[in-house]
Amino acid sequence: MSHTTRDPYEEAKKELKQAVEILGLSDEVYEILSVPERITRVSIPVKMDDGSIKVFTGWRSQHNSALGPYKGGVRYHPDVHEHEVIALSMWMTWKNSLAQLPYGGGKGGIKVDPHKLSPGELERLSRKYFEMISKVVGIDEDIPAPDVYTNPQTMAWYMDEFSRLKGFHAFGVVTGKPLILGGLQTRVISTGHGTAVVAAEAAKKVLGGIEGKTVAIQGFGNAGQFAAKSLSEMGAIIVAVSDSKGGIFNSKGLNVDKLIDVKLKTGSVVNYSDVEKKIGTKDPLYLDVDVLIPAALENQITVENADQVKAKVIAEAANGPTTPDGEEILTKKGIVVVPDILANAGGVIVSHIEWVNNRMGGWLKEEEVKARLEEKMTNSFNAVWDFWQNKLDTSKYNMRTAAYALAVKRVYDAMKLRGRI
Repeated sequence: MSHTTRDPYEEAKKELKQAVEILGLSDEVYEILSVPERITRVSIPVKMDDGSIKVFTGWRSQHNSALGPYKGGVRYHPDVHEHEVIALSMWMTWKNSLAQLPYGGGKGGIKVDPHKLSPGELERLSRKYFEMISKVVGIDEDIPAPDVYTNPQTMAWYMDEFSRLKGFHAFGVVTGKPLILGGLQTRVISTGHGTAVVAAEAAKKVLGGIEGKTVAIQGFGNAGQFAAKSLSEMGAIIVAVSDSKGGIFNSKGLNVDKLIDVKLKTGSVVNYSDVEKKIGTKDPLYLDVDVLIPAALENQITVENADQVKAKVIAEAANGPTTPDGEEILTKKGIVVVPDILANAGGVIVSHIEWVNNRMGGWLKEEEVKARLEEKMTNSFNAVWDFWQNKLDTSKYNMRTAAYALAVKRVYDAMKLRGRI
């Protein structure tokens, strides 16, 4: 288990249980959906640079395939454990369902600190892991992608190893690949841009539009940067951003292009000069703004600090930035939270487009990809919003609950139609 006291699998099961109860489904449905269809655990012997052999543990959890082949990332982290991988695969089922993608949920992980490995050791570990799960993945079976501390290079190794084993070029077996191997440029902006699209949709419903509205962003990695850029282009005013080293505030707005340039060149937003004041890493959470984008780590808005949050709309670019007890407080305050399984689905949506493009032999232009991403995110938001407003008691349930209920309903309907239940 990781050092956190929360068991992500237990949390995932609680969310599922609530959705099943809201939908009036049977206990048997909960029992079926609460466990993965398959969990593969592998021991991975790797020859290290000094000639020794070190054994790593890896997993691939395949939660549900009613809607299609499994889809989800692979993470490399010293705290990865089986319950985390299972929970993440379950959340991918709901994320894919919400986005109306023809995918079920999958997730992989290796318990390793990749920073302690040489490039050669990392390549040998990656290839061996994919070789060992090669019997349970495939273009029509399970399509991995990058996650924590994996990247396009990792996907290139996976694709090449799988192609070598199978004897043909299997470009579509993974997504998030380098451009020259069938990846898409839009994948780079997909998570942040997708979050911006749903934040703007939520602003239309709650605030009358996004233009001229103030935005604070906690976390300025890939997702935070492109959320800021897209929202700024939509006419929003980015007044505050932060990263792990601190934050900055300017009530008149920050120049996002310059800010990204400073971040890339110096490693932190704190080196941006045109500011009214420097602020702390967590301070964007507490500013009196219209829209808040948590784009950093999990468990940022908790029971201890949720009462200090003043934003009217929150769109979760990060995974799990709001704890359940923290969200109870936000809900009572009337703050609309667009949940992570909806707000940060841009990555998997563009992964699906990449997979389709690989199967067609490369056909789509990048502007088409971006337009399809925007259409998917907009449709997903509106479907969840309509379900929440028209099918649930909005005084009792929030948007996250609506998202889970709608996602579970679609999976249940697919299982019923297929005769699985």
